Amino acid sequence: MHGSEERIYSSQLPKSLGKEVTLKGWVLRKRDLGGIRFILIRDKDGVFQATAVKKKSSPEVFEAVDSISPESVVKVTGEAKAMDQAPGGVEVIPSGIEVISVAESPLPLDVTEKVRADIDTRLDNRVIDLRRLGTRSLFKLRSQMLKYIRTFFDQEGFTEINTPNIIASASEGGTELFPIAYFEREAFLAQSPQLYKEELVPIFEKVWEITPIFRAESHNTTRHLNESMSIDIECAFASCQDVMGYAERLLKTVVDNILRNDGPLLEDIGAKVKPITLPLPVLTYADAIDIAGKRGVDIEWGEDLGSVAARRIGQEMKRPYFIVDWPDEIKPFYIQPKGDKLSHGFDMMWKHLELASGGQRVHDRNLLEKRLENRGLNPHDFEYHLQAYKYGMPPHSGWAIGVERLLMVLTGKKNIREVCLFPRDRLRLVP
Repeated sequence: MHGSEERIYSSQLPKSLGKEVTLKGWVLRKRDLGGIRFILIRDKDGVFQATAVKKKSSPEVFEAVDSISPESVVKVTGEAKAMDQAPGGVEVIPSGIEVISVAESPLPLDVTEKVRADIDTRLDNRVIDLRRLGTRSLFKLRSQMLKYIRTFFDQEGFTEINTPNIIASASEGGTELFPIAYFEREAFLAQSPQLYKEELVPIFEKVWEITPIFRAESHNTTRHLNESMSIDIECAFASCQDVMGYAERLLKTVVDNILRNDGPLLEDIGAKVKPITLPLPVLTYADAIDIAGKRGVDIEWGEDLGSVAARRIGQEMKRPYFIVDWPDEIKPFYIQPKGDKLSHGFDMMWKHLELASGGQRVHDRNLLEKRLENRGLNPHDFEYHLQAYKYGMPPHSGWAIGVERLLMVLTGKKNIREVCLFPRDRLRLVP
């Protein structure tokens, strides 16, 4: 076989007892017990221990251990032996240690997590922060979560799509758009794949995607980003209630799989996830503002729920829930009205966060044009989208779920920047 020498990972050590093994990784920390040196080394699967004994190890090995700085990259060759106190119950007795890359010292923050750092220090030094066990495990959990989501939609018969992130006009109206120079004309970063996924409904009937979205809102809260990831679906011949069913089943599927498969990651993160029972409770908008009022937050009919009201309602509900029958005037132009004042729109909430927003869409072109005009938008700017309504647009419904917000509530993190690898907010453009 061509290629580099055979290397194993820390997770494979228990099956390699008594064998000569080669591992590579990053030095986490060292301990000096006089005639014995312990070195903990991290690889993609976890941590392993190399133990050098002065009376048995070569002087070169002992010198190499003494000189290695934390986060240096090393190659360790030696025998795998059982050791109850070592990670995974196995240690490596090194016959050779090669320093591949030396890390500068001191590090900008403590990778072992014994000394806490504030969020700005962590984000300023994100490439080091991501090496911490809890942070690294959080993003491994995110990867697992996305895998469960993809499997769910595959089993439900959806077609995965990828829509443009550079667009000519607003996806949802409003002015919160990032303009970009696109050759000789102005374009924008997409707020949402909304219009494209609706246009694809007559072709595939059930579509979904995970896509970045961009909102040029000048907020600076712990629950907003200016670039985030969105899970979007759209379904032909589906009602508001039909797609609410997909949303709650997806949520339960993700939680069930995490509880079944990812206990060690939750332990590393320090997160406690409880099972979800279906169906989720459903409140009307009127119910929601009534609960908020009883808990000291008065909301006028037609106002959106603020963060304080959402937190008070979440405390009352104690589990994920839906809010339906929203006032039409505060929902997007593409949401189907319900009578004179209400809409076929819904939000899925968990704790104090809006996880999903969706509903039944307008599928009649004339009504859609009127709603655009009523919102101060020019139908001419949406002509390409309206064209799809000339050729057989079925009734359809859909929603969007924020990836970062979902991961926030699952892990109990208080700041959305913690669950984004390299967050983009009003003040942060690097790293």
